Amino acid sequence: MNLQTYILFPSHTDGLALEKVLKLKEIKYTIVPTPRDLSKCCGISIKIDPDQKEKIEGLIQKNPDIKIEGIHTVERKKRKWFV
Repeated sequence: MNLQTYILFPSHTDGLALEKVLKLKEIKYTIVPTPRDLSKCCGISIKIDPDQKEKIEGLIQKNPDIKIEGIHTVERKKRKWFV
């Protein structure tokens, strides 16, 4: 199973603020376009390791100025384009 966890934001500013916190805590992440099937929010989201979700939720609670639209874990299936 290929689980991926995305954090969605109401604005780019909030996404960049969380990025700064994650970088300071040395937590791996990737800034990615928000998957269309999750939302049409600000356009960016942060993809994290699903095992880090609880830790990051704690960081978000400690930084109430950072607003999020939600944290979503989805299963991504690999496409077999050229089988």
